[in-house]
Amino acid sequence: MLTKYGEIIKEINMRIEDGRLPPGERLPSVRAFSKEFQCSINSIIKAYAELEKEHKVYAVPKVGYFVVGSTSAHDENPFDLINFSSAGPDRSKMPYRDYQHCMNQAIELYKEEMFQYSEPLGLLTLRHRLSKQLQDLQVFAPSERIAVVSGSQQALDLLVSLPFPNGKEEICVEQPTHFSFIESISSRALKAVGIEMTDRGIDLDNLEAIFRDRSIKFFYTVSRFQNPTGYSYSNYEKKRLVELAQKYDVYIIEDDYMGDLDTRRKADPMFAYDPSGRIIYTKSFSKVLLPGLRLGAVVLPNAMVEDFTKAKFAADVHTPVLTQGALEIYLESGMYNAHIQKLRKQYNKKGSILKQAYLEHLPQGASFSGGESGFYSMITLPGRMKAEYLAQHLKKRNVLVQDATNMYLPPYRKENRIRLSVSQVEDQQIGLGVKKIGEGIQELFLRKINFI
Repeated sequence: MLTKYGEIIKEINMRIEDGRLPPGERLPSVRAFSKEFQCSINSIIKAYAELEKEHKVYAVPKVGYFVVGSTSAHDENPFDLINFSSAGPDRSKMPYRDYQHCMNQAIELYKEEMFQYSEPLGLLTLRHRLSKQLQDLQVFAPSERIAVVSGSQQALDLLVSLPFPNGKEEICVEQPTHFSFIESISSRALKAVGIEMTDRGIDLDNLEAIFRDRSIKFFYTVSRFQNPTGYSYSNYEKKRLVELAQKYDVYIIEDDYMGDLDTRRKADPMFAYDPSGRIIYTKSFSKVLLPGLRLGAVVLPNAMVEDFTKAKFAADVHTPVLTQGALEIYLESGMYNAHIQKLRKQYNKKGSILKQAYLEHLPQGASFSGGESGFYSMITLPGRMKAEYLAQHLKKRNVLVQDATNMYLPPYRKENRIRLSVSQVEDQQIGLGVKKIGEGIQELFLRKINFI
């Protein structure tokens, strides 16, 4: 049963969520609220103080309490909006309170380290902890080969510019792939060759020809729940990829940022088939923890540790000590494993709902891939329909999807793909949203305009 101040907190939260108390709004005075709720002033003060701890409100001395947030949030996100374009984790399932405890402990534990420079590759204690943690994913590597990075994207951005032991120059990358890696390649004008990712994976014979005929220093792959297609390689495909890399002296950067969400018991990463260093393994905590923390890890070949250390130091000296310390405590306490178990069930359920909705509502000529993770999935539009125009059309119906055109390198660009993520969509809205997408495709198809 809720206490009186608990009831007050619940009511204020409801008013914030439904817009009655918009961002920047001043809350009623303590005296006014005590009259409204027929309670003591102390109950109101206690409720306000608790909301301030949760960063829902902030106090201005001698003025009052105000709602935290941006005034544009409610304008851009009406309650009937179905947002398939946002690919962040479900905010309602993020471990804010648990991580706050870990941050507070880290301040005490690392209070001296926070006032001096740390190791470029990360806190030694965290790297030891990560070495143990990664074993759950069948990644066995000593802490000396592990670097803590500001999200796995930092590791990728540093690696694309580093020389590799094979002395080669070109990068092979799945097409499509996520925006940030495209930007890392494009901004440096690096030589890159693409290989098409379909709902059946990649053509391994074609990949072998690329490895054989081109000077490929590494192949970049998202091995599970690929962004944007949602595809996951089978163990057979992973073994074959490793064999090709060994045969043609090509390195593989395996981005396994959502490996924790894989519910398949025997789905190992590529790293498990060659832990010697040919497979560079990267992992992010952004999709399962708090994205704003920007924490990730990379397992490097011994031959590249020194160069990577210099590049990391040049980029940011070291990842912030406080967030590293909090992650160490979070992993050590067992909170992380418990959190992951909950997320697997939640996102797996979302993926099942999405696939069923596809089967029920997508019109003939449209196809889909992925969806199992509850994160990424792609729809290929019928004929030569342009994703850009469908996205604009659906926005008018309060459905947001991502045009995937810019997730391709220019020579491989396709304009009839949209990416969906259901990670932040309520379960009951998934089917309705996909139905609207199906109807939107049919409407544009009948008009026979807005085609490539």
